[in-house]
Formats: sequence, C-alpha cells, structure tokens
Amino acid sequence: MPTAQDRAGTADTVHGRVDALLAMKDSARAGDAEATRRQHAKGKLTAYERIGLLLDKGSFTEVEGLRRHRATGFGLEAKKPAGDGVVTGWGTVHGRSVFVYAHDFRAFGGALGEAHAAKIHKVMDLAEAAGAPLVSLNDGAGARIQEGVTALAGYGGIFRRNTRASGVIPQISVMLGPCAGGA
Repeated sequence: MPTAQDRAGTADTVHGRVDALLAMKDSARAGDAEATRRQHAKGKLTAYERIGLLLDKGSFTEVEGLRRHRATGFGLEAKKPAGDGVVTGWGTVHGRSVFVYAHDFRAFGGALGEAHAAKIHKVMDLAEAAGAPLVSLNDGAGARIQEGVTALAGYGGIFRRNTRASGVIPQISVMLGPCAGGA
C-alpha cells in the first residue's frame, strides 16, 4: 500500500487534482493553437484577450469555462471544445461590477449551440440579479445549425432576457467580426 508521501503530487491527492484542474483551465483558455494563429492573422484578438482589455486587470471571474456541448451527429461528438465557443463571467471596469460574454470565434466560428446559449443565459441572469451592466463582445456565425432547434431556442432565451432587462440594466453589444443571425 503506497504511503501519503509516495502519492504526493499525483492525481490521487488533493494537490494533484487541483493541479490537473488548473491545467485543464489553462488548456481551455489557450484553445486550439492553429485557430488562435488564424484569429491573430486576421488582426483579431481571442475572446480572452478582448475580455482582458475590457476589464480591470485581474478582475475577471469566469463562469463555466469547461462546459462542453452534448450534441451528437454531424461529427460534433468528436469535437467538444471546452467553453463551447463563448467565454462568460464578470469583473470590474474602473472598479464597477460588469458582466460579460464574448464569442470565441476559434470554436465553431463562435456559433451558438445549446450549451453556449445556457452559459449566456446564466451570465445575463446574474447581471440582472446584481443590477450590473452586461457587455457582449460579438464575433460569431449565428446559430450552430448542426444543433437545430436547440440552438434557435437558445437565441429565444437571449432575446427574452434582453427584453426583460431593457430599462433595468445597461446592455452594451460590441460587434467585433461577423455577426450572423442572432449575434
């Protein structure tokens, strides 16, 4: 039977599991290296880089950064990027709380699917509950057609929340690339 000392630093320890989680988060933020290169070649920033410029340094707290879609068919079961094409969370701008989401064009061209929409719904609900502004950084291909009506329903949830929050909290949309359909 291995001792605690023998297992130190492995995935079987709390420290090992925390290290594994941090590595997963770092990998998710980095994304696909080739997709990042293509984004930069177009003179565009990644979603994380854009959020980093918007918010006060070190203030960003991400929500569901490891969430993946559950769709099957059309080859989607083989491609499940962490974050599902959108970065969501909150931070501060000049010390004031702000909620934000940014399409990540590196994953599915920033197209919205069910999990992607659920992340946006969550951050929109948090912004409204907190009475804080919501900023959307849009750079996406509209609905992820492979997910069919669930993607379209996701836009319905966003539009419903836009309407409900109208006149309640500031909602700022920034167009930073192609913005098809609901985007």
